[in-house]
Amino acid sequence: MPTTVKTLRMLFRNESGTTSVISVPEPADPVVEQDVESCMDFIVANDIFAPNAGDLTEKIRAEVVERTVEDVYIPAE
Repeated sequence: MPTTVKTLRMLFRNESGTTSVISVPEPADPVVEQDVESCMDFIVANDIFAPNAGDLTEKIRAEVVERTVEDVYIPAE
């Protein structure tokens, strides 16, 4: 039986100029724009994460991705 999976994706620019993504599985519903923006500002201002490409320097955008997952094979335990 298919299941729906939601993920909050927060995209940031890093020191090397590339994009870094932080994904949060199954975010609280509803996702509140102001809360996400505040969280992203906090992450950038406090160097919470340091990806291989360098510190996060600015927020780009945030998005909620919803996808349908259907198992086609599950091994017996």
